[in-house]
Amino acid sequence: MHPIVLFCKSYRDDVLRARRLLESVQRFNADRLPVYVSVPAADAALFKEHCAGLAFELLADEEILAANPALDRAAYAQLPGYQTQQVVKAEFWRLGKAENYLCLDSDSYFLRPFGARDFLAAGSTPYTVMHESKELLQFAALSGMDKIARHRAEGCAQGMALFGREGRCWDFGPVPVVWSARVWRDLDERYLRPRGMSFLGAMAAHPWELRWYGEALLAYQSIPLLPVEPLFRCYHYEEQYYYWKRLGETDETIAKNWLGVVRQSAWEKELDLEPRFRWSKLRRRIRRALGGL
Repeated sequence: MHPIVLFCKSYRDDVLRARRLLESVQRFNADRLPVYVSVPAADAALFKEHCAGLAFELLADEEILAANPALDRAAYAQLPGYQTQQVVKAEFWRLGKAENYLCLDSDSYFLRPFGARDFLAAGSTPYTVMHESKELLQFAALSGMDKIARHRAEGCAQGMALFGREGRCWDFGPVPVVWSARVWRDLDERYLRPRGMSFLGAMAAHPWELRWYGEALLAYQSIPLLPVEPLFRCYHYEEQYYYWKRLGETDETIAKNWLGVVRQSAWEKELDLEPRFRWSKLRRRIRRALGGL
C-alpha cells in the first residue's frame, strides 16, 4: 500500500480538462506518485483515446462502488451528477491503494514540481486543508455577492450539527485535498454503520463530502491534525477570476504560493468536450456595462 497517491474523479465532458491535469502531473510529479483516474465504465474508451501516452491508471466508478456492498446502487443512480462524483471520491479508500490520497478535480492543474512532502508530514501523517475562507469572504463583501457568506454559514451549521460540534466554522477545501483512509474508515464504522447508513445516505443528509471528512476528523481524531491553507489557488466564481486577473495575477505569480490552480468548469468552457453557449460571457458584458467587476 502506498503512503499517498493522486486520485481524480472525472467523466466524459471533462476529458480535455483531465488531459490538461495529467499533462501537468507528468511534467511536475517529482516523486512519481501513482495516479488514478476514475470515470464511468461507459467513458473509459474516450479517456484512453484522449489521454493516451500519459502515466495513470484508469478505474471504473463501478469498481469503486462495488467495494462497498452496503451501497444501494439503484439509489446511487438516482442522484444528480454533482453528488455521485462526491460519493465516488469518498469511497476510493476502500480499494486499499493507499493510506492517503490527494483528491483532485479535472478542472485543476499543477504549476510547479511537487512530491510526497507537499502532502505528508513525518510518519505519513497527511496535512489537512482547514481554514476560515477569509479571502473568499472578503471578495464576497467587496463584490456584493452576499450569497457566498450566507451559503457557507448555512452549510457549516448543518455539518457541525451532525456531530454536535460547537465553535468556529471551518472549511475543509477546496479540492485538491489530502484525505486519509483512516478518517473515512472511522466515519463509516463509528457514525454511518451504527445509524444504518452508507455514505450515500450521508450525502442525502448533507451533500458536502469535504465537511463530512473534516467534521469526522475533528470528532474522532483518527489522525493528528496538521492544518494548512488550500494547496491550489481556486477561482470559485468567474467574477473572482477576472477580479484577480485585473490585478495582475497569472499562473507565474500563483506558482509562488500554490502548487497549482483550479478554474471551475461551471464557467471555464474552453475545454468542454462539446462546446456550449457561454452564458457567463454574456453575464460579464452586462457586469462591465453596469460598472461591476
